[in-house]
Amino acid sequence: MLEYKKEGKRTPIAELGEFGLIEHLTRDIVPVNASTLRGVGDDAAVLDPGQRQVLVSSDMLVEGVHFDLSYTPLKHLGYKSVIVNLSDIYAMCGVPEQVVVSVAVSNRFPVEALEELYQGMKLAGSLYSVDIVGGDTTSSTSGLVISITVVGYVQKGRAVCRNGAKEGDLVVVTGDLGGAYMGLQVLRREKKTWEANPAWQPDLEPYQYVVQRQLRPEARRDIPPLLEALGVRPTAMIDISDGLSSEMLHICHQSGVGVRLYEDKIPKDPQTLTTADEFGLDASTVALSGGEDYELLFTMPLADYDKIKGNPNLTPVGHITAPGSPCRLVLREGSEIDLKAQGWNSFQKEAQE
Repeated sequence: MLEYKKEGKRTPIAELGEFGLIEHLTRDIVPVNASTLRGVGDDAAVLDPGQRQVLVSSDMLVEGVHFDLSYTPLKHLGYKSVIVNLSDIYAMCGVPEQVVVSVAVSNRFPVEALEELYQGMKLAGSLYSVDIVGGDTTSSTSGLVISITVVGYVQKGRAVCRNGAKEGDLVVVTGDLGGAYMGLQVLRREKKTWEANPAWQPDLEPYQYVVQRQLRPEARRDIPPLLEALGVRPTAMIDISDGLSSEMLHICHQSGVGVRLYEDKIPKDPQTLTTADEFGLDASTVALSGGEDYELLFTMPLADYDKIKGNPNLTPVGHITAPGSPCRLVLREGSEIDLKAQGWNSFQKEAQE
């Protein structure tokens, strides 16, 4: 059930109209970044990057493909929709400062529903010091669609792309992997139980960490300044939205190199391990292919290893091999298999079921 009802109040969107709705949802947004000269309320936002380079990324979330409102609170969805975009900017060692929000919505959503959605977006903007500077709203005949574009900045020559990995580089990941996918499995299971017995109430307390990883992920804004403080400059970087294996293959393809990842080095939270075991899933496979963790994957010179050694935020998981060499996963027992991209693909049939 959609969680937007406020003591029975339900205001039809048509009562406000498109422009009235935009004004209603954005009336309390006050820019906090000096680069935002003009935000919501004009034909276009006015931004001043100063002496920096501009980074732009966008992402679209579609109901029934990327989220299920039967177990996703609208405030969480709004928060997550902003976070997944900010993650792309941090993955280039940049700083996000503005987002543009566009929403297509059907008439089954009242104004109060969009208020909940925007509360989550504005919370993310407030916590990450990002301004909402514009966007669009329109009608939809197929549910809710959210499209967000993020604008970030980086000092000239400091952007980290995917194509800089070199033979001998260390492969490093932040945080732990696989939790978001296991949170999704828990939510899907509880939905099926609820559909069979609507009077039943799920107990998500034992799965609090993995469910939060799915419903309210956080972007790793702490990593670029941490690496700078440690004196480490990544040679390539990407955020882990589609699974470790898919992202690693992106770096290898664009850098023209191979890789050797080690299964026993991949970091996993204890709750991810126990939940995967409960579902009869291999935790390493989940970490490699699950996706939506929004951790960062990067390569760095092996000579800088001592600078990150023992840091709880950073885990070495492999090394880059020579140009033209294969991308391999070294299993716990020592044998090797090809690294395959089995993560999220929104155009696969199963992704839309």
